[in-house]
Amino acid sequence: MKDIFRWHSPRVEQEVQLVRWGTFGTPVLLFPTAGGDAEEIERFHLIAALQPLLDAGRIKVYSTDSIAGRAWFNGQHSAEYCSALQNAFDAFIYHEVTPAIRKDCVSDDIEIVTAGASIGAFNAVATLCRHPDAFKLAIAMSGTFDLSKYLEGKFNLDFYFSSPVHYLSDLEGPQLEMLQKRLVLLPSGEGNYEDIGESWRIARLLGAKGIPNRVDPWGPEWHHDWQTWREMLPKYLHEFA
Repeated sequence: MKDIFRWHSPRVEQEVQLVRWGTFGTPVLLFPTAGGDAEEIERFHLIAALQPLLDAGRIKVYSTDSIAGRAWFNGQHSAEYCSALQNAFDAFIYHEVTPAIRKDCVSDDIEIVTAGASIGAFNAVATLCRHPDAFKLAIAMSGTFDLSKYLEGKFNLDFYFSSPVHYLSDLEGPQLEMLQKRLVLLPSGEGNYEDIGESWRIARLLGAKGIPNRVDPWGPEWHHDWQTWREMLPKYLHEFA
């Protein structure tokens, strides 16, 4: 059973939706892949793989559309537009989605787990790093963490503040201190279309700032696809949620 919440977001200037599966448990904000919508994770049977945890009341899963991801990957917009939208998407997650999840959980301060695969992994890590006051754990599977190849040489501040691999080395103060009490999990296959080097790169940046993290190599038999993620996510949520 699922519930769908819809509203107009002034931050991303479009109609948005938040879908929820489950009734009780730790809230998990599960980001879709690059062009995915909020129900992608159900169509590709990731929700089915999580059903035992949902039925046991250990987790509630939420997902929203990949608004910025679509813009990055469809090639129809400028680098400046995509960067601004990524920054606006972060504000939408923090100022709209997070309060909606907390209201649904009947808790003003419940801490949320982020998760995702590919570009969803980027969003999971970016959300945790930018808002460790609300998010406690990121499960970033088969991550794509450096989007600068889509900038066409037009580096800008919207992109900088949205991209952990670019701002982490400069991060100091209360945000960093809180992040040092959080955890980033970076599981990745090493088969077709996987690039575990992206996970190792962000792990080094996190580690240099004292932010707990762990890269889990799954080996060459695990490819960049839903079969891999259906195995990964229940394992880590069972262990950490």
